[in-house]
Amino acid sequence: MIRVNEIKFKLGEPLVHAAIVKKISVKLKIKKEMIIKYKIIRESIDARKDVVFSYTIDVDVVDENECIKRGFKQAPPPFSPIEKSFTNKQLNDLKKMQRPIVIGFGPAGIFAALQFARAGLRPLVLEQGGDVDSRTLTVEKFWETGELNTLSNVQFGEGGAGTFSDGKLTTRIKDPRIEMIMDVLVKNGAPQNIIYKNKPHIGTDLLKKTVKNIRHEIEALGGVIQFDTEVIDLLNSEIDGSIEGVICSGGMTFESSYVIAAVGHSSRKFYELLNSKNVAMERKPFAIGLRIEHPQVIINASQYGNNHVHDDLGAAEYKLTYRTSKGRSVYSFCMCPGGEVVASASEEGRLVVNGMSYYKRDLYNANSALLVNVDPSDLEGDGVLAGIEFQRHLEEKAYLTGGNDYNAPIETVGDFCGSQLPSNDVKTIYKELNVDYDQAFDGMQATYRPGVKAAKLNEVLPNFIFEAIEESIPKFGQMIKGFDDPRAILTGIESRSSAPVRILRDSETMKSLSHRGLYPSGEGAGYSGGITSSAVDGIKVAEQIIIEMLK
Repeated sequence: MIRVNEIKFKLGEPLVHAAIVKKISVKLKIKKEMIIKYKIIRESIDARKDVVFSYTIDVDVVDENECIKRGFKQAPPPFSPIEKSFTNKQLNDLKKMQRPIVIGFGPAGIFAALQFARAGLRPLVLEQGGDVDSRTLTVEKFWETGELNTLSNVQFGEGGAGTFSDGKLTTRIKDPRIEMIMDVLVKNGAPQNIIYKNKPHIGTDLLKKTVKNIRHEIEALGGVIQFDTEVIDLLNSEIDGSIEGVICSGGMTFESSYVIAAVGHSSRKFYELLNSKNVAMERKPFAIGLRIEHPQVIINASQYGNNHVHDDLGAAEYKLTYRTSKGRSVYSFCMCPGGEVVASASEEGRLVVNGMSYYKRDLYNANSALLVNVDPSDLEGDGVLAGIEFQRHLEEKAYLTGGNDYNAPIETVGDFCGSQLPSNDVKTIYKELNVDYDQAFDGMQATYRPGVKAAKLNEVLPNFIFEAIEESIPKFGQMIKGFDDPRAILTGIESRSSAPVRILRDSETMKSLSHRGLYPSGEGAGYSGGITSSAVDGIKVAEQIIIEMLK
């Protein structure tokens, strides 16, 4: 196929077959009849003046060589799964081999298990949380009553932490496996447009259905997923200490020479288990911060100007970064348009917040984390788990400040930064965009459940984090007018954006550097950040195990 860039559509111009074919034919300078088929690969939006949608499209044409002569490039070949390269004998051999174990059923665990199942292996998945339906009931109960289940919550259970977020699939990595991942998600209920959207998302509501459908495929291929099953110990060889299986809650024991640890960034008890076993780990940088909420209409108008009410655009996003006068990096993270701030604790007496959106992103508020980088040198002590203790300490302070009942401490930007109401110039800008600026902010309320409590967030945050966020908000207000409005709401504390620990592994074999048989994978192992990159990592680890099995 030929890759064609910059097929452009104006805002409101229908993206229909006839129009796509016409524009491709003009771009390639060929007759429409010469186009056999096409596939939209990527969409981007240029909103600097008039909004323009620009598409990259792979096109199958009658005379490909003629297009190449005129300077067009061939599209990269489609991704071919590893099992497609195996002989029938190898595939039959795999069906007879021992069952690999996958600990955790988030993105890395799901796609590792799917890769195993499609190759003929029958993976055993052990997930301490519940299936997505029971987990949803448990999470909703926590949000309504403050009654926390420490094993099944926003952090743990089918789908991982990303299930109760925005289902963002944006990633900075380039890997051919992403094509497979998107195809799997679409075939199991995700929107078709995630294949080409510049910033694809599924939304919590659709993602729940999607992960359940993927689970059904794994089970249909012979895989077994055991929910409410916590791994509490690892079986070690008496000869060389290598991993030979796991011990689970209730005394269940499962043996395997191939154990993938895809446990997620909040699996603190598992990190403690690995540390007690002297598994090679290291401290790594992470981030701490707050959630900030604004009226979504303000973000829409700021990003899209006069076009902000157009149905084709939907809720606008933003991505902000700033380096403070002391060299700290402050940045927005997991921005959830038309969403809500959600209670995300996983330990008793510790409070954590995150953001969530449904697919339509049609709630009143926009929210995003404002995070500050934390380096291992910022931590007291030199233990490998010092970052976890730092997180716990701040989460405990947030819990106490909120009133000891999982109500979250909140503070307005005005109280946090001492900022004043914006000038009339800012209000005039939005008035010209048909937005009643003051009415938008006056109609906004904190979305966190089970409840909130007004507090001084500088009493929760370390001084270096407080100062960095305090300095950054007015700077962000120069980028998005009204971002620093004193009525914007800050909620604490966001402490689980990434793991503070990396489980060390060989870059080629994916094995633990210290314990043969253990394969760290995904965000919790410190090798990815987000749904897509975690899924890629899970596939890569499973591929290496399959290759080793066939040696």
